[in-house]
Amino acid sequence: MVKRNCPSCGPEYESDEKGRENSISVQLFPPELVEHIASFLPVRDAVALGQTCHYFREVCDTEGVWRRICHRLSPHLREQGSGVRPWKRAAVLNYTKGLYFQAFGGRRKCLSKSVAPLLAHGYRRFLPTKDHIFILDYLGTLFFLKNALVSTLGQIQWKRACRYIVLCRGAKDFASDPRCDTVYRKYLYVLVTGKQSGVAGTTSSRACDCVEVYLQSSGQRVFKMTFHYSMSFKQISLLGQETQRALLLLTEEGKIYSLVVNETQLDQPRSYTVQLALRKLSCCLPHLRVSCMTSNQSSVLYMTDQGGVYFEVHSPGVYRDFFGTLQAFDPLDQQMPLAVSLPAKVLFCALGYNHFGLVDEFGRIFMQGNNRYGQLGTGDKMDRGEPTLVTFFPEPSSQPSPLGPQPPAVPLSRTLALCPQVPYLQRPIALWCGLNHSLVLSQDSDFSKELLGCGCGAGGRLPGWPKGSASFVKLHVKVPLCACSLCSTRECLYMLSSHDIEHCLSYRDLPAPWAVDSLEPSLGARAPQDTGVAAWAFEEYLSQIHSCSTLQDRMEKMKEIVGWMPLMAAQKDFFWEALNILQKTPGGAAPGPSTPES
Repeated sequence: MVKRNCPSCGPEYESDEKGRENSISVQLFPPELVEHIASFLPVRDAVALGQTCHYFREVCDTEGVWRRICHRLSPHLREQGSGVRPWKRAAVLNYTKGLYFQAFGGRRKCLSKSVAPLLAHGYRRFLPTKDHIFILDYLGTLFFLKNALVSTLGQIQWKRACRYIVLCRGAKDFASDPRCDTVYRKYLYVLVTGKQSGVAGTTSSRACDCVEVYLQSSGQRVFKMTFHYSMSFKQISLLGQETQRALLLLTEEGKIYSLVVNETQLDQPRSYTVQLALRKLSCCLPHLRVSCMTSNQSSVLYMTDQGGVYFEVHSPGVYRDFFGTLQAFDPLDQQMPLAVSLPAKVLFCALGYNHFGLVDEFGRIFMQGNNRYGQLGTGDKMDRGEPTLVTFFPEPSSQPSPLGPQPPAVPLSRTLALCPQVPYLQRPIALWCGLNHSLVLSQDSDFSKELLGCGCGAGGRLPGWPKGSASFVKLHVKVPLCACSLCSTRECLYMLSSHDIEHCLSYRDLPAPWAVDSLEPSLGARAPQDTGVAAWAFEEYLSQIHSCSTLQDRMEKMKEIVGWMPLMAAQKDFFWEALNILQKTPGGAAPGPSTPES
C-alpha cells in the first residue's frame, strides 16, 4: 500500500491497523521515478491527477512529464513550439486536435470525425472547398486533404481513404474566395515566409514574405509574388470580384496594404509587377493599430488592438443592409473607414454577406444588418442599422416551437449599457455569420459546449429546426469538448477541435450597473432612476481615479474607464490618443500624490 502525504492537505491513513502499519508515503520515492510513472498516463488522466493535491500538481505539471507524453502522442514531433510551457502545450494541442463534420442531407444526422493528418502539430485554421479541405497547424505547415468528401446515394460522408499531402511549409495565413458557397473557391492564396537572394555575388539570403497561389482542385502552384524583406505580414484577406481581386495584407505593425490582381489571368505563365498601396484606414488614421480583419465579397471589417471596429463597404446594397440608409455612402470613395459604436471593447467578430456580429469583452453578442430571415437572432425580422444586443431566453424542453421563442431585442440606443439583469448569450467561443443564418458556439459553466443558431433553416442548415428561427435556439448537434471554431457550407457543418493553453479566451465581469444612453440628446430624456444610477457610477469612477497614488496610475485608470463607456470607436481612439499625448508630454505634472486643490 502507498499513502499519499501532501503538505497542503495532510496525510491520508488507511482505516484498518494493518494498512496503517504497511503504508508508506509516495513522497519517499525519488521525484524522477514519480514523474516517469506519471508520464505513462493519458493526457486526460494526467490532468485529473494534477488536480488532486498540491504534490501531484507539481509532479504532473513538469515539462519532463509532458515531453515524454508528447513524444508518445506524436513521435515525429521534433520541435516543441513556443510558450511558457512548450511541451505541455504541444501535448494538449496534439491530444485535442480534430476536425468534425455533420452533413445536412441524407439519413445520417450525427457528428463524424475526419481523418487527421498524423504530421500536423495541432489545428490552427481550416478551410473547406468544393471537394477538398485545407488545414494549417501551429508550426506553419499547410495540409491538403484531397477528395475528402464523397457523395454516396445523396449522402455526404468522409472518405476514409482520403490522401493528404503537405502543400507548403512556413505558412502564416491563407484565404480563398470570401463567399459562403465553396463553388467559387477556385484559388487558394497562402502567405508564406520564404527566402530572398542577397546581393549579387554573395550566397547570403534573407527571410521575406511572399504570397503563393494554388489551384484548389489539384494543389498546383500557379503564381507567386514576393515582397521586400523589410515588410512582414501576418494575415491575408480577399475582397472583390475575380477580375478585380483585392488582396489585403496586415503587417506586424498593424498597417493595411492592398494590391489588385486578375484571377482569370493567374494561370497564364508570365511575370509582371503590381503596386502595393497603403489602405486608406492606415493613411487617415495612422495611430490605429489593426489587430485582425475579416472580409466578404463587398465589405471588410477591421478590429484594432484597443477593441475598436471600422468598416469598408463597396456596394450600395450591402451598405443599405448594414446601416439602413445610403446617406453617408460615397461611391467615389469606398475605402473611407466607418466607425462602429459599441459600449465596450470588441474581442472578435464575424462577417456575413449582409449582416455581422460582434462579441465584446463582457461576452455579449451584438448583431447588425439585414434580418429578413431572422439571422440576427433578435426575435423578429426587422433590420438593424446599429449594433443590437442579442438577448437569450432558454426555451422549455417540452413542446419546442419550430419558430423558437421571441425575446425582445435590445438596441444599443435603448439598452442599459452595462446592465447585468439583461439575459444574453454568455461565454461565446466562436461566432459565424453566413448568407442568411448565424451560429454561435458557447460554453456553459461546467465547460460543456453547445451550438446555437438562428435564421433560415432550409436545407438542414439548422439541425433540429427545419423551419428556421428568428431567435437563437439550441441545435441538435453534439459538440466536441474542445471545439474552438466552426464553419458552415451548403452541404456540411464543420467544427474544429483544438485547445491552446497559452491562448484561453476570458471575459471580464460586468462592473456595477450604470446607464448611459449615448444616442439620447439630453439627460432629461432618461428616466430619473437611470440618471441617478449613472451619477452614482461616475462618482464611483472618480473615487477610483482619486485613490490612485501616481499620475501614471491615474492615466491608466482613465483609459480603462474610457473603454467601459458607451462611446463610438472613433471617440474612444481620440480619448486614448489624447491621454497618451498628455502622458508623454515633457514638463507635465510630476507623478506623485495629488493635493486636495488639484
